[in-house]
Amino acid sequence: MASLSSRDDGETLAEIEERHAADHQSFLAHRAFFWAKMAVFIALFVIVTYLLIDVEPRHNGGSWYGYALGTLGAGLIVWLSWLGIRKRRPTPGSWSLKGWTSAHVYLGLSLTVIGTMHTGFQLGWNVHTLAWVLMMLVIISGVYGIAVYAALPQRLSENRREMTREQMIESLAAIDKQLKSAAQPLSREDTDMVVAALEQDVLGTGVVARFRGPDRHDATRSALDHISTSRAYDDDASDLAQQRVRSLLGKRAGQIDQIRRQMRTKALLEIWLYFHVPLTIALLAALIAHVVSVFYYW
Repeated sequence: MASLSSRDDGETLAEIEERHAADHQSFLAHRAFFWAKMAVFIALFVIVTYLLIDVEPRHNGGSWYGYALGTLGAGLIVWLSWLGIRKRRPTPGSWSLKGWTSAHVYLGLSLTVIGTMHTGFQLGWNVHTLAWVLMMLVIISGVYGIAVYAALPQRLSENRREMTREQMIESLAAIDKQLKSAAQPLSREDTDMVVAALEQDVLGTGVVARFRGPDRHDATRSALDHISTSRAYDDDASDLAQQRVRSLLGKRAGQIDQIRRQMRTKALLEIWLYFHVPLTIALLAALIAHVVSVFYYW
């Protein structure tokens, strides 16, 4: 009988538990914050050496120390930019996608110190400052990405209530089908309000639609408000139909709100990449121009 503390491949129970714990660990806390500690060490080392090393006439990107920091910073920028390609080739171990992402975040933050110290705080209207500005914008957009990835997935999960997006849309379609039938006995005015609500595009894919979220003034709520406040019908059958339509319109409004909250949250989760990636490409281009111009004038 195989031992309870091992598997056929020789992996112990402790190793299995450790691997499972690592799988559920945030990329920010990967390997007990190894990359965070590494980034802090690098930043402190750069600050201390910047203060202790005397460069004549003053610190600048063209001094030997400036060249050293520039080489370090440029190397880090190119290496960390590789994450977009690295995502498509997941591997386990220390250099798993989670490990690479952790390094990307913390070493990217350390570039604020490395890049700024490289400039010697001598900034102007030139390609060198442009590269620094783009680097800072990339880092800022990355910080936003960290923030939304820490907060929004939980909000997405809570809003879904164990429903997929397809199930939400199917639920809305089922309500619409019931509404079409239930609205038949209503007056022409009330029926037109329901038809207008059903014809409205509640799943618009435009930027504004995705960020809009729940709308308190859409056609469904307008129909609900109108039918809820209109006069009662004279016959019982129409009055019952009106009550059913009110109920269905309320369910429809709630389902639309859920879908739009999901769309808005996903948009907030994804929008930073539309800035982060183009800014990174621009940074690489400016970095090449910066390096070429330095060596040309050197």
